[in-house]
Amino acid sequence: MQVSVIKIGNSRGIRLSKTLLERYQIRDTVELILEKGHIVIIPKAEPRKGWEEAFKQMHTSGDDKPLMNDVFEDENFEEWN
Repeated sequence: MQVSVIKIGNSRGIRLSKTLLERYQIRDTVELILEKGHIVIIPKAEPRKGWEEAFKQMHTSGDDKPLMNDVFEDENFEEWN
């Protein structure tokens, strides 16, 4: 695929089409890797972004209780000795 290098302020850059952005799930940040004369663009994912705040809200509202017991009633700990 050929794309044009465009002027962006004092720098230059490339534009990625909406199709590419959606297909490769590129959001706000990418990682650039310089490798053997090539530039590799890798989408930077933050799968746990926002979890800390969500967990705080769950704790505040009391929604952070376990859904099941830590130990099952029929569990035999003697087997582990």
